[in-house]
Amino acid sequence: MKDWTGILRLNAEDRNGKTVAKDVYFQGAYKVMRPIYHDDSGQACYYILNPGGGYLDGDRYQMKISLEKQAKLTLTTQSATKIYKSPNKYAYQEAEFTLKDGSYLEYIPDPLIGYKDARYKQKNVFYMEKGCTLLYSDIITPGWSPDGEKFSYDTLQLINEIYMDNELAVYDHIKLNPALQNMDNLGLMEGYSHLGSMIVVDERTDSDLLNRLYQAVPEQIKEYKIGLSLLPIPGFTVRVLANKTQNIEKIFSEFHNILSQEWYNKAPSFLRKY
Repeated sequence: MKDWTGILRLNAEDRNGKTVAKDVYFQGAYKVMRPIYHDDSGQACYYILNPGGGYLDGDRYQMKISLEKQAKLTLTTQSATKIYKSPNKYAYQEAEFTLKDGSYLEYIPDPLIGYKDARYKQKNVFYMEKGCTLLYSDIITPGWSPDGEKFSYDTLQLINEIYMDNELAVYDHIKLNPALQNMDNLGLMEGYSHLGSMIVVDERTDSDLLNRLYQAVPEQIKEYKIGLSLLPIPGFTVRVLANKTQNIEKIFSEFHNILSQEWYNKAPSFLRKY
């Protein structure tokens, strides 16, 4: 695909215990802020900005992020990704992440909001070496609609591929198409309006860890449905159905905190902008 609306390239490396940018390039409707260091761990945090304010008909975005050995990076967005009416062509975003031995990536974008008649496709591809850690999450939410309809967007499609040592290990595909599907059906949204997903890959994952995460889930069972599953590689995935973004964020934040405390003996940085 050519004629990208926005392009971002970021290559991060470890220099004496501090992660810094080796190369940074952005063009069009993609920008990235200077790194923030929330603590003394040396982990860098970058905020991605979209000056355009949202994704429009036919917009196309591309990211390529690379972490060298032992680099530790948090990547997030400045605000929610808003997908507006797309009558002619899907809005499209693809991202490629390369994680080398010992690197750590947190990719935690703000929620994806699909407005009336929005059509959007997203593809994330992660190339990992053994010994790396990945924590990725996304939240799909419906945007405001003139008639109050929960699912006024046309199609939201999210694909995640994870390659471990160049072999496909995880394929995760979500496609919500209210124009053709009854979203309240079993296996779809089941009466809820928001969908959250989290994927964690780390060699320290086991069934005992999943049990501890289950025990940490708040007890307002009517507010959401949640499922956790081990992956074919050391790691796990989480799905949450809810009616509020905050309910999903609360669960993901609690899981993130447990993992950070157990694996790195520190609390995760607070990233939200509100």
